[in-house]
Amino acid sequence: MSLMFLKDSKKFFPTYIIIILNIAVYAYTSMLSGDFIEINYHVIEQLGQVNDLVLKGWFWQLFTAMFVHVNIVHLLGNMFFLLIFGLRAEEIFNLQEYLSIYLFSGLAGNLLSLLFGPLARPSAGASGALFGLFGAVTIYVRRTIGQSIIGALLYSFFLLMISSGLNVNYLAHLGGLVIGLLFGYMLATKRKPKATHEFVYTYSTRT
Repeated sequence: MSLMFLKDSKKFFPTYIIIILNIAVYAYTSMLSGDFIEINYHVIEQLGQVNDLVLKGWFWQLFTAMFVHVNIVHLLGNMFFLLIFGLRAEEIFNLQEYLSIYLFSGLAGNLLSLLFGPLARPSAGASGALFGLFGAVTIYVRRTIGQSIIGALLYSFFLLMISSGLNVNYLAHLGGLVIGLLFGYMLATKRKPKATHEFVYTYSTRT
């Protein structure tokens, strides 16, 4: 597998593009709300995810909710997280893999929220997709260097636990994390190491 294949996502700057997209969506929702700090509840209800509305046919919310944030702190926190693990993911995955991990993780988190979350309470944010990137990077690195994946799993679920709290959609986090871990593990298993090293030990006896 060529080095270009492994690193071609860096040529397209997917992390920065997704950050710009999230900021643009936030700017749009803040204009609709008339408030830059806090997005209006009715805007979140339209573009975020409300399970009752999704079940009535508003299926686009499963996608749009990944790019909507409820306030400026929510946005900045998620974009900082994306910057850290997104740039690391660019070094590991090609563009198709990167985008697949991001979008499928976010969608999985929203689907899990749809199955087990409250019907009327809206949710929004990129957290499911971000946990997917984190999980994929963490387990991929552990797997490719030949270390046990148990450490990656423990670290991932520890982060999941400390990120839980009031008004946090832990179902989206969990769904995204699981999909990211699966993606990272499968990609690491499929790829062959870039190089192998053999060491030959010799000794001699002198009289």
